[in-house]
Amino acid sequence: MSAKQLKIKDLQTPCLLLDINTLKNNINSLSMRIQSLGSKLRPHVKTHKSANVMQEVLDGGNVQGITVSTLKEADYFFEQGERDILYAVSISPDKLSHIQQLMSVGCDIKIVLDCIEAAQAVNAFGEEQGITFKVLIELDTDGHRSGVLPESEELIDIAKALNDGKGSQMLGVMTHAGESYTCNNPDALLAIARQERDRTLLAANRLNQANLPCPIVSVGSTPTAFSIDDLTGITEVRAGVYTFFDLVMKGVGVCTQQDIALSVLSSVIGFQKAKGWIITDGGWMALSRDRGTSNQDIDYGYGLVSDINGHAVEDFIVSSANQEHGIVACQTKGKQALPFNITLGSQIRVLPNHACSTASQYTKYYVVDGENVVAEWERINGW
Repeated sequence: MSAKQLKIKDLQTPCLLLDINTLKNNINSLSMRIQSLGSKLRPHVKTHKSANVMQEVLDGGNVQGITVSTLKEADYFFEQGERDILYAVSISPDKLSHIQQLMSVGCDIKIVLDCIEAAQAVNAFGEEQGITFKVLIELDTDGHRSGVLPESEELIDIAKALNDGKGSQMLGVMTHAGESYTCNNPDALLAIARQERDRTLLAANRLNQANLPCPIVSVGSTPTAFSIDDLTGITEVRAGVYTFFDLVMKGVGVCTQQDIALSVLSSVIGFQKAKGWIITDGGWMALSRDRGTSNQDIDYGYGLVSDINGHAVEDFIVSSANQEHGIVACQTKGKQALPFNITLGSQIRVLPNHACSTASQYTKYYVVDGENVVAEWERINGW
């Protein structure tokens, strides 16, 4: 039986479903938005890790290179024809030889760092090997994780070290507004998106005033990309999970349930009727351990339950999970029956908390249009 003849009900569970029409809508939505604000997208591939999904992103337009989070992604997407790559994790010296190898075969790869020690290591390796690494400085614009403060002297010191060194080329600044994931209303999202933009521009302006090059001014997160109202001075926007969306993004307020393109298909393997439980073969190995909605207004456990056609049932979640067992239960006290028929062997779809971590449990997507499986798309995992 060919993939085009397959129906969702024919699939062995658990498996990963990707709704093609929702995917396309999500891609087009952000592409048009960033274009209307006069900037370019450098999409993050860490969510999908798939050449097929990347082609859909390219078809959406307004794309300027890609962002990766692993060197395996860099290798894979370079082999697929992507040349302009930003490796958006602070570089460690042990990875410089891998970056050198990519450069040697024509990859225009850029690296990031956030300390003077890393700048010195990059310069030393580059000078020793007779190569020049392209480097961006990572900024901390919200106290979320890594980076240097835009107003710090450290920023200028690192930029001078890169600019003066023989093994590096100072290309600009980048940041990731990770604290945007803690927002849950439009006003808070707009405020943190403006903060991300303004503090990044502060850093770029300080570098320009010090006669230090800063041609790339890069910001990015899915929540801020959908919330910012003005990108003047920003050369590129990075976002990744927008292709699929997930329940965390729903809780943040940048998508609806209908925008979530990814789901896990699982089968009913038993019941605990006295407890009101439905047991499935979709445990945390199928859904991931991510409990990203646990600190949001609505906690969806390990995922929100839908019927086989993708119609979600707000009250029913995978309330707990073992390695290969999922427990479906109702969040509303006293309500136990799903509003659709469930028997042994019935299939359900579970919308994920975090699309990146759920997708990483699988090696391929079953691409669906309605009840039909229209394609199978491979993806990569690992580092």
